[in-house]
Amino acid sequence: MPGKRSPGPSVKDKKLYEDLREEGNSKGKSARIANQSAKQSRSKVGRKGGKAGAYDDWTVDQLRKRAAEIGVDGRSTMRKGELISALRNS
Repeated sequence: MPGKRSPGPSVKDKKLYEDLREEGNSKGKSARIANQSAKQSRSKVGRKGGKAGAYDDWTVDQLRKRAAEIGVDGRSTMRKGELISALRNS
């Protein structure tokens, strides 16, 4: 990609960062994942977490409450699929 800029000195795994950005992830999310994978093995990063159930199993009320906690705009008029998408991409 011409004119590609370096992610900066704070990103530890620049290749992974660029791959994540090309997938459409935000700069912040890409940097967090790249730095965490540089700190631990990549397989551990993928397994980390997993304490919450899948959003598909949540009720619309639960999804709206979680969306309110993280500040998703327009959540009161969103359908379940839209809420799930907004939560996964925020």
